Formats: sequence, structure tokens, C-alpha cells
Amino acid sequence: MRALLDSLAARFGIVDPSTTLVIYLLGMVVFSGIVLLLFVAPFAGITSYVERRIAARMQSRVGPNRVGPHGVIQWLADGVKCLLKEDLIPADADHLLFRLSPYLVFIGMFGTFVVIPFGSSLVIADLDIGFFYLIAFSSLVSVGLIMAGWASNNKWSLLGGMRSAAQIVSYEIPAGMSILAVVMFAGSMSIQGVIRAQGWAPHTWLIFQNPFLFAAYFVFFTAALAEGNRTPFDIPEAESELVAGYNTEYSGMRFLLYFFAEWANLYVIGAVSAAAFMGGWQVPPQIPEVIRPIAELVTFVGKSLIGVFLAIWIRWTYPRLRVDQMMNVCWKYLVPIAFLNIVGTAVWMMLFPQGQLPAVAASIIMLVIALAILITFVRKVIANLREVGGGLSFNPFV
Repeated sequence: MRALLDSLAARFGIVDPSTTLVIYLLGMVVFSGIVLLLFVAPFAGITSYVERRIAARMQSRVGPNRVGPHGVIQWLADGVKCLLKEDLIPADADHLLFRLSPYLVFIGMFGTFVVIPFGSSLVIADLDIGFFYLIAFSSLVSVGLIMAGWASNNKWSLLGGMRSAAQIVSYEIPAGMSILAVVMFAGSMSIQGVIRAQGWAPHTWLIFQNPFLFAAYFVFFTAALAEGNRTPFDIPEAESELVAGYNTEYSGMRFLLYFFAEWANLYVIGAVSAAAFMGGWQVPPQIPEVIRPIAELVTFVGKSLIGVFLAIWIRWTYPRLRVDQMMNVCWKYLVPIAFLNIVGTAVWMMLFPQGQLPAVAASIIMLVIALAILITFVRKVIANLREVGGGLSFNPFV
């Protein structure tokens, strides 16, 4: 990003530092707008449609199929419907905070895209403290949800906001500790730096470098689902207990912004998982330089979408936890495991320096174990399908 802006400044003969700074700021604003309008907004809408189709397939029903061919523009119809709905604000609510809350949630989600790369040169800002910025900025979401519950002047909304505060603050700890293990091993807090510390081949990904990073991936993914209020951790908006939780009193576009942020946050979960543990945008060096940016973009987005699919799959597989169960999972299991992963990673780095034969052999063994687990799981799925007399169909429009 910076190299592109520098080349544009040089082309127009701009050498003044203050003018160059203005160009940097304008470039970041323009690129952020492009990411928002051409990626985040369509991704959130399309993901809502895809999730409903996946849920329908898992529940042996059709799903949305009326608006457009096979319902492919249902998400556009939902957006237009919410845009045209009446925007109601309760008479006794705190009007300023009530209006501000959904935008704060959206800003907290969208701000994370500043440091999420789409390639080696496709990133708005390659910060040296990228992971720290990511964790800190995403905390704005919890502030927005608490604000929504308080400003609504509704008991159900307030309970949802309080649950959200407890949940997000708690699960940030194992998520951050899992990222800390990655930062220790890679020797960088920059997201791009962590990706460059890996390779394109699976045995060079951090998830397979040692057993502790392998466990850290699952701890991080679980904690990220909880931070994103995804089932089975969607306690702040549990409709069976709290009507709709923190967004009970919202309507129209403000109501949609919460779910817009939730679906866009799915990509953030998948992208951070791919960058920290699965090689990010790394591609084989044999790929020509001409098409390398496209290959990196496709690789990174593809890996991120795997995480998105896993989050959707988990949502429609497991039931919702109780509040006490949710907090027990965090404090009694994930936090101790995350701490063990940090200590174990540090000890592993001292005993088996990276690049030496024992470390390489261990990564290959970890990869083989992961493939064995995956093959066992696939065979189990196929056996279950045969037992119930079903079959696999990859046609998304059935």
C-alpha cells in the first residue's frame, strides 16, 4: 500500500513530507472505502444467505429460494426491507446512546480490517503492533453492546448487555494468550511479519510447528466464536430467555447493523486464524510475479472462508450453552490451556530451535497426525451417511 502511494507521489513530483502524509491519509481512506463497499458489505450480505442455505441443508429443508434464482438475492431484499422499516426509539430510552451504539459496534468490527492483509502488498496499514491493534480495536464491540443494553431502558436488553460484557471480556483473555504464543514463535506482532515467518507448504504453517500451537489454534477459534456471539455462545441475544437480548428495542437499519457486524466478523475470525496459524497469503515461489498478487488474494480469502464455513457448521450443530457453562468453559478450561500453550511454546523453542532437524521432523509428524484425524472424521461422516441411506450432494441449489 505504501509502495503504491510512494510511486504515485513520485510520478507527480511530490516530495514535500507534509503533502506526502496527506497522500497517505487519502490513500488509506480510499482503500478503506473500497474494502467496505466492495468486500465487507457484500460479504456480510452473501454470508447471511449462505448460512441460511447451509442451515437448511443440515436440517433437510430448502431455505430461502424465492427472491431471485434459488433465492440468491434474498440478502438484498432483507437489506432493502430493513432500510424501509420505521426507525423506532423507545420514549424512555437514552436517545443519544441508543443511536450511537450500533455504529460503535460496526466501527469496532470494520476497524479491524485496517490491519488484515489480502496479500503481501494488499493491506491498508502494516502496523508493527498489528495483533495488539486488532485485539484492542475489536473491544469497541463490547462497549457498543453494553451501551445498547443500557440505553434501551429494558430489562431484557440490560441483561443481554451485561452478559455480553462478561462474555467478551472473559474470552478475550484466552484469545489474546493464544495469539501471544504465535507472536512468541514468529518473533513479530505484525500480522504480515507472522505470515512471512511461515511458508506456503502446510508443514511450515505455525499450527503444525509444535503441539502447543496446534492446541492454541483451537483455543483461539473457540474464544473468537464466543467474542463474536456465535452459537453455542450467543448468550447475550438468547431469544429463549431474553427476547432478543441487547437489540430487543431496535428496528430498521439500526437493528440490521448488529447482524451486519456479526456476519462480517466471521471473515475477521477466519482471516486472523489463517494469518496466525495457516500461512496466510503465502503461495509457491514458482508462481509468476504477474499473477502473484491475485494468487495471494485467492489463497488468503480461500483459507479465511474455510474458517467461516467451520463457524457456520458449528452454529447449526451444537446447542446453546447456559451462562454458567459458558463461563466455566472460559475460566476453567480455555484460560489454563492457553497459559500452558505459552509456557510449552517457550520451552519448545529452547529445546528445538526453529529450522533444525528435530523441529522440522516434529512439524511433519504434527501434519501427519492432523491428516489422520481429518481422514478419520471424513470416514465417519461417510459411514453415517450410508447408515441413514443418504448421500453427499455438492449442488448448492438442491
